[in-house]
Amino acid sequence: MPHTRSAKKNLRKSEKRRLWNRATKKAIRVQIKEILALAKEQSHEQLQQAYNLVAKKLDKAAARKIVHSNYAARKKSQLSKLIQSRAKPVRTNSG
Repeated sequence: MPHTRSAKKNLRKSEKRRLWNRATKKAIRVQIKEILALAKEQSHEQLQQAYNLVAKKLDKAAARKIVHSNYAARKKSQLSKLIQSRAKPVRTNSG
């Protein structure tokens, strides 16, 4: 346990931050799972709206160093690819 006043305060601050960071990460994971579930049945517009929300959360979390910036970029890229693949029909070149 901390002895000095400043160490006690830092302990309180770090606990609050830890809980906030956990909640933020959990919210991001839940949103990503929702997009993956929506991808099977929903329209492109609804997917795009859900993606915009997740991208905003990922960017904020990366800016605050809650998640690594590469993680945020990777997830945004993966979800964007998923949405784009659902948006346009697959074309075949038949001659």
